[in-house]
Amino acid sequence: MTSLGQRCAQGWEAVLGLIYPHNCQLCLREAAGPKEGFVGPQCWSGVRFIQPPFCERCGLPYPGDFSGPFECANCQELEFHFTRARSAVEARGAVLEAIHRYKYQRALWFEPFLADLLIRAAQPELTREACHVIVPVPLHPRKQRERDFNQAARLADCLGRATGIPVNKALLRRVQFTMTQTKLSRDDRAENMRGAFAVAPGRRLQGERVVLLDDVFTTGATTSACAKVLRSAGAGEVSVWTVARGTRISQLAMP
Repeated sequence: MTSLGQRCAQGWEAVLGLIYPHNCQLCLREAAGPKEGFVGPQCWSGVRFIQPPFCERCGLPYPGDFSGPFECANCQELEFHFTRARSAVEARGAVLEAIHRYKYQRALWFEPFLADLLIRAAQPELTREACHVIVPVPLHPRKQRERDFNQAARLADCLGRATGIPVNKALLRRVQFTMTQTKLSRDDRAENMRGAFAVAPGRRLQGERVVLLDDVFTTGATTSACAKVLRSAGAGEVSVWTVARGTRISQLAMP
């Protein structure tokens, strides 16, 4: 028997099929439907999953061959409050365009594509690590009203369903409205995030292993600020997962 969730999903796909033609919404040439997140095979082929070698702390991929775990120069200079950060794919090409349109133009039809990338990379590791809870990076209420949704929260729900790990969207709050990080340097991003997050009143953790979830990792300023608050509230360990990762070293220190 078809479940209510499956019937709802089928209904949503039917609605999308009526609104949007079954072609890739990035190149507008290839065939692609709701199940593919409206991303065709050719655009899909440009996706680059992040493979070793990469920085053990922030997940920045490096060319070449390393004999063992290492930390990049950026991580050696900074005090991150998360244990490690990992990302599914490189933030470029089709991925970057899909994320941008998903976040800022409410192109929700790209969600299955982005969620699939995240789940493929994160599910095996999270299963081995026995994590307790997934916490999405929150938006300030004002920004959430402007966008009408929080992309990190929606992606967290997708990952939670795939892994069976509970998602807690009420634990962490954004208490300061901050300027966009896009045009800020690494140091300015960190300063911009100072005091931006807080744990909900009366909430405490008891040593849980927390997965902090966001869409893109650039300098780590946002996720580190969140991790600091979660650790102060009693989290035993905070790891970070994002869909995409800036892959040029210069991106860590430049706008």
